[in-house]
Amino acid sequence: MSEDKLTLYNWATSTCSQKVRFVLAEKALPYEDYRVDALKSEHLSDRYLKLNPNGVVPTLTHGLNVIIDSSVIAEYLDEVFGDVPLSPVDAYGRARMRAWRQFIDEVPTAAIRVPSFNGYIKHLWANKSDEELESLNAKRTVRKHFYEHLGREGSSQGEEARSVEMLRETVVRMDRALADGPWMVGEQFTLADITLVPTLVRMSDIGLARVWHDLPRVADWLARVERRPAFSQAFYPGSRFETRGTHPLATHKSQETAA
Repeated sequence: MSEDKLTLYNWATSTCSQKVRFVLAEKALPYEDYRVDALKSEHLSDRYLKLNPNGVVPTLTHGLNVIIDSSVIAEYLDEVFGDVPLSPVDAYGRARMRAWRQFIDEVPTAAIRVPSFNGYIKHLWANKSDEELESLNAKRTVRKHFYEHLGREGSSQGEEARSVEMLRETVVRMDRALADGPWMVGEQFTLADITLVPTLVRMSDIGLARVWHDLPRVADWLARVERRPAFSQAFYPGSRFETRGTHPLATHKSQETAA
C-alpha cells in the first residue's frame, strides 16, 4: 500500500461523507472512493468495524493510518495537505472556526437526522424483521440508542418540530456571522463553511429551505457555495435525496477519483 494513498470509505448521501468529499475536492486530492454498501449494513460488518469501531461513515485511510470522525478527518486533511488552506492562519481565526465546528457537530448535525430519517429512511426498514433490526442495533455503538428510540416509526411530530427549531437557530446564527463577511469567519472560505454545507443542502432537498426564507444572507451564501467547482464533485448525481434514483443509499463502488 502506498504511504500517500488516500481511501475514503463513505456513502453517497451521508452528510458527513459529503463534508469530507468537499474538503478533498477543494484541495484537488486524488483518492479511492470506496462506497460502503449501506443497504447491506456494510458499516456494521466485522471488517469495517475493525477500521472504525463507531460503525459510521466516513473513514479515511492515508497509507496505513486510519482517521475517523468527519470533523477530525477534515482538519487532518487541512493540516497534512496545506497547499490549499481551509483554516485561518491566525490563532483567533482558527478558534472561531473551531467554535463553529463544535456547534455544528452538536446542534444541526444531530438535528437533521430526525427529519431525514422520518421522511426518507425509515421506509427502508419496512421489510426487515424485528430480529434483523435487533441484530443490527446490537452492533451499533455511538448511535445505538438513537436507532432503538426511532424504531420503525421514527420520531414524533414534537421531536421533529424541536429538530427544525434547532435548525432555525443554526441559520439565524449563520445570518449574524455573515453580516461580517462573505464566509462564516470572514473573508476566507474555511472548514466552518464546508461543515455547514451538507446540512443546508439536505434541508433544501427535504423541503426545509423555508427555514431561512427571511434570511437572504444565508440564501446568498448557499448559492455562492453551489457555484464552487468542488460542490458538484462532492454532491455528484445520486448523492442528494432530491436527485436520487430508486434508492437514497448508494451501493458499493470503489473507484479512483481526482477530486
